[in-house]
Amino acid sequence: MYPARFRYEAPRSLDEALDLLRTYGDGAKVLAGGQSLIPMVKLRFASPEMLVDINNIPSLDYHREETGGTLAVGALCRHVDLEHSVLLGERRPLMVSAAPLIADPIVRNRGTLVGSLCHADPQGDWASVMLALDGEIVAVSAAGRRVIPMSDFVTGPFQTALLPGELAIEARVPAPKGTPAGRYLKLERRVGDFATVGVAVAVETSGGKVTRAGIALTGVGPNNIKVVEAEQVLVGNALDAATVEEAARLAAEAAKPRTDHRGSAAYKRHVVRTFVVRALESSVLVAA
Repeated sequence: MYPARFRYEAPRSLDEALDLLRTYGDGAKVLAGGQSLIPMVKLRFASPEMLVDINNIPSLDYHREETGGTLAVGALCRHVDLEHSVLLGERRPLMVSAAPLIADPIVRNRGTLVGSLCHADPQGDWASVMLALDGEIVAVSAAGRRVIPMSDFVTGPFQTALLPGELAIEARVPAPKGTPAGRYLKLERRVGDFATVGVAVAVETSGGKVTRAGIALTGVGPNNIKVVEAEQVLVGNALDAATVEEAARLAAEAAKPRTDHRGSAAYKRHVVRTFVVRALESSVLVAA
C-alpha cells in the first residue's frame, strides 16, 4: 500500500522544527528513526499532513551523564548507541540489559529511544525501562520547555501527553543513590518480534536492603504498566525469598493480558511472575 500524500520538511535547527510543528499542529508528525512511523504511514494507519524530519538538527544524538549523575539521552540517540555504550556501565544495568533486546539490528541502527517512547506502543520495551527507572521526558515548544514524568507521559495506546506543537528532545534517568541492579526479560516468538511479555526490574540497595525499586510490564495491557504495589513491597526490605515472591505475585496480579495467538492470559501472568522472580534473584547477587 502507498501512503497518502504529505508534505516533507527537514529543518536544520530546533527553532525551525518548532515553527513547523506550531503551524501544522495535529497534522504534523516527527520523523527521527522512522522505524515505527514509516510503516504506519505506508499502511495509512497514520496520514500526516506534514512530516518533520529532525535528523538534520545538530546536537540531538547524544547520551551523557550530567552533573549530579542524571543520564540524558537526546532525541537522535539510536538504540545501537546505547547497546554499545560504555557510559551506561554498572550504573545502568537495566538499560544495558534492555538495549540488545530492542527489535533487531536493522531497527536498532536507526530507531531511537525517544522515538520509541513517543510512539507509545504498549509492546514497546523502552517505556517499561523508563517507568522502572522513574525517567522523564523533556519537551519543548514555542511556549517553552517542560519536563514530563514517564508515569504521566503515555496516556493510552499510541497516545502521549505531548501537546500540538511540542517536540520531545530528551529522555532523562535519575542517578542511582544506592547500589544499582536491574534486568529486562522479554519473551518473544522469534528474535526481533514484539514482546509477548516483557518485565523491567530495577532496584537499588544499601546495607542489604532495597532503598528504591521499579517494576514495569510490557505487552500485558493497553499501556506499559508500572507496578507500584510490588515496588512498595520491596522498599525497606531485604531481597529474601518471601519478599521476592510477594512482589512477583503482585506484579502478576497487576498485569492485564488478553488471550491471543501468543498465549492465554493465564500463561502471560505466569510469565510475568516468573520473570520478576528471575530478575530479583539476579539482583540478590549484586546486593550481596
